[in-house]
Amino acid sequence: MTTENKNLVQRALAELIGGGDIDAFGAYLSEDFVHHRPDSTSSTKTEWLAAVSAALGPLAGMQVDVQHVLADGDHVMVHSRRRLPDAGPEVTVVDVLRVDDGMVAEIWEIIEPAAQAAANLKWWDPAQN
Repeated sequence: MTTENKNLVQRALAELIGGGDIDAFGAYLSEDFVHHRPDSTSSTKTEWLAAVSAALGPLAGMQVDVQHVLADGDHVMVHSRRRLPDAGPEVTVVDVLRVDDGMVAEIWEIIEPAAQAAANLKWWDPAQN
């Protein structure tokens, strides 16, 4: 199951990242799909696909480098670095996807500007606390 789920997510991402095809990517999402953000908000499949579609204009030309794809059971984690167009900032993104019955049922997303990474590493350093 783990390998199948990882392959499914990689195919879905290839549609979105490689071809920018929102509809093809949407075909991998379950009807009760939920997208979760770090601010505790969430969106439905329709809401999230509309937001991604709207972002494609301003984000055209964004470079996405997938660093890792890891899977464990019904969860697949994708770690990527994204360079925004027009000399925009580089961000590091971790997406955790839950696969249910061959469809992506949920995504949790964490985004951090790469320039802020060093400052955010200090929380665990006893010498800094």
